[in-house]
Amino acid sequence: DARPLPPLRPPSLGTGHPMPALAFNAFVMNTASHIQHGQWRHPDARQVDFNDVDLWVDLARTLERGLFDAIFFADVVGLYGPLGGDYEVNAREGLQIPSNDPSVLLSALAVNTEHLGLAFTSSVLQAHPFDFARKVSTLDHISRGRVAWNIVTTHLENAARNFGQDQLTPHDERYAWAAEYVDVVYKLWEGSWDEGALLIDRARGVFADHNKIHKIHHVGPRYRVEGPHLSAPSPQRTPLLFQAGSSGAGRQFAAANAEGQFIVTPNPTVAAELIRDTRRLAVATGRRAEDIKFFQGLSFIIGSTEAEVRHKEAEYDAYASVDGFLAHHNYAVDRYGRPYPADTPLAAIQSEASQSILDWYAKSSPGTEPTVADLGRLASRRGRVAGTPEQIADQLELWQQAGVDGINVINWHLPGSYEEFNEHLLPVLQQRGLAKREYRPGTLRQKLFGSDHINDRHPAARYRGAFTPKTETRNVEFA
Repeated sequence: DARPLPPLRPPSLGTGHPMPALAFNAFVMNTASHIQHGQWRHPDARQVDFNDVDLWVDLARTLERGLFDAIFFADVVGLYGPLGGDYEVNAREGLQIPSNDPSVLLSALAVNTEHLGLAFTSSVLQAHPFDFARKVSTLDHISRGRVAWNIVTTHLENAARNFGQDQLTPHDERYAWAAEYVDVVYKLWEGSWDEGALLIDRARGVFADHNKIHKIHHVGPRYRVEGPHLSAPSPQRTPLLFQAGSSGAGRQFAAANAEGQFIVTPNPTVAAELIRDTRRLAVATGRRAEDIKFFQGLSFIIGSTEAEVRHKEAEYDAYASVDGFLAHHNYAVDRYGRPYPADTPLAAIQSEASQSILDWYAKSSPGTEPTVADLGRLASRRGRVAGTPEQIADQLELWQQAGVDGINVINWHLPGSYEEFNEHLLPVLQQRGLAKREYRPGTLRQKLFGSDHINDRHPAARYRGAFTPKTETRNVEFA
C-alpha cells in the first residue's frame, strides 16, 4: 500500500517530549524448537528447515522489509537438563538439538542484506578470545559494520563437560571469567591497531605500518595472549555488545559492558525496577544511564478481531509442548533428571533447582492443586501479548513507558510470525510513533547510538592508544 500514513503522534509519557521509536530484533535460533516448543509440528512452521540457508536468507530479507534492527541468534553448546539427566525429551521435541553455529550463518545473511544488524550469541566457554576476536572482526568487515555479540557465560552442566571441565564453574566466578575474556578482546579490537596503520600504499610498497600495530601482552588468571590482532580494524572495531543476565552478578556485568540488555520480565512494573537498578549501576561505573538500551522479549498473537485472536491463541496452545517447556526450564525433574509424570501435584515435588518457581506457581492457583502439566502450560504463556494491532500497540506503549527501548520479537513460526508483524502490526506502530519509517544509514551502532565506535565511557575505550610506545620513533623508513 503506497498511500501516505497519517501524521505521527509520538507517545510522550505525559511530559510533552516525544519518545524515540522502539527498536525491534527478531529473536531466533538455528534449530527447530527454540522458545515456543511444539510449534514446529504446525504445517506452516518452516523452522523444521533450519538447515536450509535459503530459509534464513529469505527471513533476513523479510526482516529488512519490516525495518527490524537486527536478527538476534540465540545459541547453546550443550543439552538442557541436569548432569547425567535423560535427554529423551530434548531429542523428541527438537529442543535446541539438533542446532547449528549461528556465527557461520551470518556470512550468508551479511551479503544478502544491507541494513539488518546481525547479532549472535557466543559463550566465553566455547572459543578462545584471540580466535573469537578475529572471527568477529571478519564478520564485521563482511557485513560492513553490522555485527553484534551477545555475551553469555553458559549455565548448562553438559556444556561445561563438552569443553573439558570437570564441573560447571560457579555462577559468580563465570562472570569473573567473562570480565577477563572481554578485557582480552577489547585490547585486540581497540588497542592493537592504531588509526592509520593500514596504508595500502602501492607506490611505496607498504601495506601496513608496523609501528602502528601492537602486541597486547595480556597475562591473566585464564589467558595469556601476546597479539597483535591479525585483523585490521573493522567498521565498528568492537561489535555492538548485548548481554542477557539478570542476576546480581549479571546486572553488574551488564552495567559495565553491555550496550543492549535482553530482559524477559513478567510485566512493565518489574521491567521498570530492573532497568532503573541496572542504569544506576551503569552510572556508578562512570557510564551514562542512556548508554544501555533494554530489549524485552515478547511474542505476539495478532488478529483483526478479538475473536480471531482467541482462535489463533487456541491453535498455538494446541501445538504447545508441555514436555518441551518443562525440559527447557529444567522444571519438575527429580534428582536423576527424570521428569515427573504430568499429573503429579506441584506440592509433591522437591527440587534443588527451581523450588521457588514451583512454590510461586502453586500459590498462583488458589483453591486448586496445580500439576506438572499446569506448570508447563503456564510457562508456555510467558511473555505473550495477544490482541488486535491497536491493542498490542497499547501494550507496547506501557513497556516503553517502563523504560524499555526495544523488543526482541519471539516467533511462533518461521517466517510467518515476522510476515504478520510486517503486514498487520508495523503500520499501526508507525502511526503511533512506536516504530521507525526508514533505516538510518551506517553501522549497527550508528543506527542505534549515532556513532560507529564504542563511546569513550565504555571500558573498551581505555585501550585506545594504550599499547602505542610513549616515545615516538615511527615512520622513519617511510618518510
